[in-house]
Amino acid sequence: MISNDDLVNHLLNTGTLRSRNITDAFVHVDKVDFVSDPTVPDVYGDYPLLIAKGQTISQPTTVAMMLEMLSPHKGEKILDIGSGSGWTTALLSFIVGDTGSVIGLERVSSLVEFGSKNLQKYNFKNSKIIQAEDALGIVGETFDRILVSAAADEFPQELIKQLSIGGKLVVPVQNSIFEVTKKESGELEAIEHYGFTFVPLIF
Repeated sequence: MISNDDLVNHLLNTGTLRSRNITDAFVHVDKVDFVSDPTVPDVYGDYPLLIAKGQTISQPTTVAMMLEMLSPHKGEKILDIGSGSGWTTALLSFIVGDTGSVIGLERVSSLVEFGSKNLQKYNFKNSKIIQAEDALGIVGETFDRILVSAAADEFPQELIKQLSIGGKLVVPVQNSIFEVTKKESGELEAIEHYGFTFVPLIF
């Protein structure tokens, strides 16, 4: 029987997981707690799993890659857009610890409930999943890190306003993932990673 430890070892052996804090999060936050049916034999497979309403839990390799790009740290304030099952919200909550905070945003109301119930299994005091509003993100707030787990057709400029100076945004746009850093000057430094597929970002 394949276990969460096997999944973590796979991600380590492929060089996808590199940071100690992110690896520890994958060890302690078990993917099985975030799937619709925990009895399916391929729950730890390295590919997307359907959860509901056409939405998926992203491939573990993709999740690990995006978290490595995001480079989250203890004590940070993080926005997780398209939280779905709550898995990425939980991973980030483990990483930021009690001194940080994570807000998961989800458009599909049934997934807000599903993700929230999954998140409660870990009793994090610093995180929650809420219903997304019409505007993208949370207008008027700023975050140290913003993770988007659905693909936009165009680069979402409105999220730059919600990013703190020195912060990072990781967002899929069409078939690429953009890793964006907001420099001290306010200028943006972007790296494009090609060749990914995501469910569409709806707002």
